[in-house]
Amino acid sequence: MTEENRRALAEGFRDGTPIGLGYFVVSFTLGIVAKHAGLTPAQGFWMSFFNNASAGEYAALTVMMADAPYLEMIIITLVANLRYVLMSTVLSQKFSPTTPFYHRIFVGFDVTDEIFGISVARPGYLNPFYNYGAMLTALPGWSIGTALGIVAGNILPESAVSALGVALYGMFLAIIIPPAKKDKIIGVAVAISFALSFLAKNIFPDVSGGTRTIILTILIAGAVAILKPVKENSEEKNDA
Repeated sequence: MTEENRRALAEGFRDGTPIGLGYFVVSFTLGIVAKHAGLTPAQGFWMSFFNNASAGEYAALTVMMADAPYLEMIIITLVANLRYVLMSTVLSQKFSPTTPFYHRIFVGFDVTDEIFGISVARPGYLNPFYNYGAMLTALPGWSIGTALGIVAGNILPESAVSALGVALYGMFLAIIIPPAKKDKIIGVAVAISFALSFLAKNIFPDVSGGTRTIILTILIAGAVAILKPVKENSEEKNDA
């Protein structure tokens, strides 16, 4: 390993440490939900290791608890994680043209919101070893946290497990409220999704929860993208 790669690895590890710690806390509550879905600690660990995405995993667990077929689980996970395709596309433009293809594949294995944020903020070309350093804390933090959440769910009394399960909703509120305060369109879309989800559950009780989630996600996101597309500012246009 060259000195440049060692330096990038160390910097990625440094910047990824707070991310890994945050992932550990959040994934612990996800493990509580995984426990309700019937997963063992080992299954929860590998689920989070290969699918490092809170929304995608929660959607998959919701489908599992509803006893929905595998096809619905595949579709809902794909829809929930689709944004990472866009993030990976952006990151691919940050690499030097001489970066080997296998580095692009390995970096794409763990593109999360937070790792994407620190990666795109790097000046100049992106050294893949920077991402590897961030992954060294992000992946273990998320995976171990999920497994320990399941272990805690198996040990703690049911009342405590139910209380910890509520923490996941707090996590989603923390994700929703800040962008909704900046852009009222997001807040309106979230409110509409709540209302339509409630109506769909009562109007179409025979349709599985996974199918309803897939349909509503595509319809609401598509409608907002068409009616209120994100406008590019002048700086972004000049960069393009």
